[in-house]
Amino acid sequence: MIQFEQVTKKYPNGQIALEDINLKIDDGQFIFIVGPSGAGKSSLLKLITREILPTSGQVLINAENTRQIPESKIPLLRRKIGTVFQDFKLLINRTVFENVAVPLEVLSRKDSEIEKEVASVLEKVSLLDKADNFPVQLSGGEVQRTAIARAIVARPQILLADEPTGDLDPQTARDVVKVLEKINKEDKTTLIMATHNVQIVNHFKKRVIFLKGGKIVKDEKEGKYDTD
Repeated sequence: MIQFEQVTKKYPNGQIALEDINLKIDDGQFIFIVGPSGAGKSSLLKLITREILPTSGQVLINAENTRQIPESKIPLLRRKIGTVFQDFKLLINRTVFENVAVPLEVLSRKDSEIEKEVASVLEKVSLLDKADNFPVQLSGGEVQRTAIARAIVARPQILLADEPTGDLDPQTARDVVKVLEKINKEDKTTLIMATHNVQIVNHFKKRVIFLKGGKIVKDEKEGKYDTD
């Protein structure tokens, strides 16, 4: 479970990114975080990964206050969290298989385990036949599905997706979110996706958190993204 309790984030330049946020996200939920640029979406995700800390209030991950986690334990928190970015962040000189294997290599997993787990997640995202390809040989959707596979290969409890469809055409964007939905349903992974994509939000009918000016202005169980 993820909880924000009266969380405010103010940056050193005086910008208030988030103000008095109260939010509860249950295990296994799929949530869209929406709002205009500068609304606080990315800051909210960074608070979950403890990339930043709240100025006031507290963020709890599985009842543990992120502010009280010592520096030495932050990697343990982040192993529970996978992240997918708009700009993919793949290693261009590594194959699909090698890119996806990176998190397991960091964890010093055995070669046999890496082989098995990478093949499993590549099958899940329909990329097993592209395992030996390099990123430059992939379509935009395939590159993003590779990034998703890398984010889930270590079996995180939480998956954060920050504008993962921003550079994709409408049909490819929908296909990528279908993959995320599959991961959410099959693996019971808590999934939080920040997006500007009105069509995606309205098509998939998940819980929607609306941010504006750093505040939650709406929280709807199956919300529509009304840009007005």
